[in-house]
Amino acid sequence: MEGDDGEQYLFKIVIIGDSAVGKSNLLSRYARNEFNLHSKATIGVEFQTQSMEINGKEVKTQIWDTAGQERFRAVTSAYYRGAVGALVVYDISRRTTFDSIPRWLQEINTHCDTTMAKLLVGNKCDLENIRNISVEEGKSLAEAEGLFFIETSALDSTNVKEAFEIVIKEIYNNMSRKVLNSDSFKAELSLNRVTLTSNGTDEMKQTSSKPSCC
Repeated sequence: MEGDDGEQYLFKIVIIGDSAVGKSNLLSRYARNEFNLHSKATIGVEFQTQSMEINGKEVKTQIWDTAGQERFRAVTSAYYRGAVGALVVYDISRRTTFDSIPRWLQEINTHCDTTMAKLLVGNKCDLENIRNISVEEGKSLAEAEGLFFIETSALDSTNVKEAFEIVIKEIYNNMSRKVLNSDSFKAELSLNRVTLTSNGTDEMKQTSSKPSCC
């Protein structure tokens, strides 16, 4: 969304993944630089609003933390509406959370625009001694699904800021491309007259400087 002064944007991002992969701690580390080792499971949805500057423009982001438990999926599905970015999170020490990624991606595709910015996040990289999913596996899945990829640790802050900024900047770039395409289309329309034919198709008629007859 662009503000009245043309310099402000508001983006909605969702963090999704199985329960206990560290979604809430990723958000609290990014938004408040806090980490709670004994954080409780999210009930429903919580969100934080953050701001950053890109190319001299203020970009505000509402980051929604969705519950990973199956019993809340019907509730949280409505909160995908309007999201233009997503962090899809798994725990590098738990194979089942990685195996669930295709299901979460399918859920995104069902509820969101396919052009949304998506980042695959392997969280808890501080647990290297009990790692169950290699970096190569994460990269391979991300490449196959057309996602950005990063590993993070909410515990020690590794790549947390970078993860959110990757998504926010990609959303901004996507929006910028849409604006440029829209401006190009408007410029084209200024040189052409669009008429709707009787069969409902658009017919582009080039305007002419020659006088018409009769």
